[in-house]
Amino acid sequence: MNVLIIEDEHLAASKLEKMLWAIDHDIKVMARLESVLDSINWLNENEKPDLIFMDIQLDDGICFEIFDAVKIETPIIFTTAYDSYAIKAFQVNSVDYLLKPIDEQALAKALVKYNSIFKSQSTQDENLKLLLNQMVSNYKTRFFVKIGNHFHSISVEEIQCFLIRERGTFLRTINGKKYDLDYSLDQIQKLVDPAKFFRINRNYLIHIESIQDIYSYSSHRLGVKLKMLDHLDMIVSREKVADFKKWLDR
Repeated sequence: MNVLIIEDEHLAASKLEKMLWAIDHDIKVMARLESVLDSINWLNENEKPDLIFMDIQLDDGICFEIFDAVKIETPIIFTTAYDSYAIKAFQVNSVDYLLKPIDEQALAKALVKYNSIFKSQSTQDENLKLLLNQMVSNYKTRFFVKIGNHFHSISVEEIQCFLIRERGTFLRTINGKKYDLDYSLDQIQKLVDPAKFFRINRNYLIHIESIQDIYSYSSHRLGVKLKMLDHLDMIVSREKVADFKKWLDR
């Protein structure tokens, strides 16, 4: 079993790794991370582990900030010195919540609990779906934007597309307004519902309800016009055409 340890205390991480190995020699620690930023980068760039051990207070913030940037479906065992985050922990895909200093017997019981839920690959996917259906949706429903000295919360249903312009990332609403965002387009693609939004090329992530017309651009490419933006041609990348057609034909 491949596990990831997210823990900012070096001694605590080392002790946890030793206890895991003592309980089950087949457990492999893929990485030990100490911060929110390192965790986001690692999860975006690596194959997902079977199980994550996650401390709540990290070097640069609270671990729940990771969930705002990365869609995590992997089961999690929280390890923390604080019991005040228990309710929030179980709003995400938590298997157990262990208080520090971690007792080896409690750790072993948590692993037994994990194995009882995810005892085989065939049942793991179904259990993950069940856990995810029971928790709050992972997909963002609103984006908080700054307008001068004021702020506004925009529903994803108001968003026509996300786009990149001059190294900045923006959202454009159905009424033609454009707002800059602190997210990258890669991050946004993971945060929004893929049933509603599709990345047609490097620069555009579009909402399905905003499409006005689709036409043949060349023998192997498609062009897209959005409502209120009929003057602007958007080209679906050649490698995305097949997936784009499947996305529209569900």
